Amino acid sequence: MTQLKDDPHAALMEEVVAWRRHLHENPELSFQEHETAKFVQEQLEKLPNLTLSRPTETSVLAVLKGTAGAGKTVLLRADMDALPIDEEADVPFKSKKAGVMHACGHDGHTAMLLGAAKMLSAHPEELHGEVRFIFQHAEEFFPGGAQQVVDAGIMEGVDMVVGEHLMSPVPTGVIVLREGPLLAASDAFDVTIQGKGGHGANPHETVDPVVIAAQIIMALQTVVSRSKDPIDTAVVTVAQIHGGSANNVIPDTVTLGGTVRSFDENVRQMLRARIEQIIKGVCDTYGATYTLDYRFGYRATLNDAGITQLLREMTKEVLPDAVLHEGKPNMGSEDFSAYLTKAPGTFIVVGAGGPDAAPHHHPKFTIDERALEHGVKLYVGAARKLTQG
Repeated sequence: MTQLKDDPHAALMEEVVAWRRHLHENPELSFQEHETAKFVQEQLEKLPNLTLSRPTETSVLAVLKGTAGAGKTVLLRADMDALPIDEEADVPFKSKKAGVMHACGHDGHTAMLLGAAKMLSAHPEELHGEVRFIFQHAEEFFPGGAQQVVDAGIMEGVDMVVGEHLMSPVPTGVIVLREGPLLAASDAFDVTIQGKGGHGANPHETVDPVVIAAQIIMALQTVVSRSKDPIDTAVVTVAQIHGGSANNVIPDTVTLGGTVRSFDENVRQMLRARIEQIIKGVCDTYGATYTLDYRFGYRATLNDAGITQLLREMTKEVLPDAVLHEGKPNMGSEDFSAYLTKAPGTFIVVGAGGPDAAPHHHPKFTIDERALEHGVKLYVGAARKLTQG
């Protein structure tokens, strides 16, 4: 692998940290990243050899063509949106916006990709093929920004795609590269059970949706334990139940809401069918009716084996002191999977904390900023390794 003439140095990393802190202080929610996208574009406009465009109103695409010869086209992705959370982390660059914070590391992702763009754009003569840098909006909120930029055509001609995610529970210096299933498909459902309300003293005159809801909740537990192959992995969680307004009144309706996670598309379709079958069966048994709103969300993130192995070799070169882990599948989800419908790729987990760190989506979430340099080196290394063809 051709080595960079200039490895990431202190001045660049100070800039990456400064970018990250600026973004952390000025978070924006999904589909509202106007100032974030403006900031990213302004930084990219300072760099040579990049062609910039805006695939959507709040995303930015930069394209760098190498001059070292023919090669592959590789897309590098970072997400930019924040979460509706009041920050409680004790940091000097705390969010300036009440109720909004970067609680998942996307500020770091954006800063890392800006750093990679600065390094790579300075030396197009060392690069084969083409690198596309997509600064993506709205990862946190379905239907997700990834699908929108894919629909806008940014994947046309792309051979491979690489994404990264800083992970606070993973120790700094650990890099997780896993072949195959990494993150689950994430689906959601809401069901309204229509019964017949009445006085709590006369339940025989009602069709009690509370009892029916309880039966459905218990029956849904068998979807995972009895309806799928034990070798396959899935989760069905009922996380909401609402109904009733008084202790002596049986309500007309009860609503339930939950999430469904899986890795295999056939299992995913089976889960949806089985969930409705159970809801219908229980409602029919007790004389109730129902309405079901079942929403297929992000697909499973399945890392390509060949690309993952190439990136494993690259990681040993650019981060010789890093600890490489294979990791386990995680039932969380990511809209990075939208890119994988167009080209093979790999999603890399970058350790940015430790076991005692606050988890993602927590008001006290923080990252170890030393991990930013690891992320920059991985983006740059992936671009150089994969574009060589």
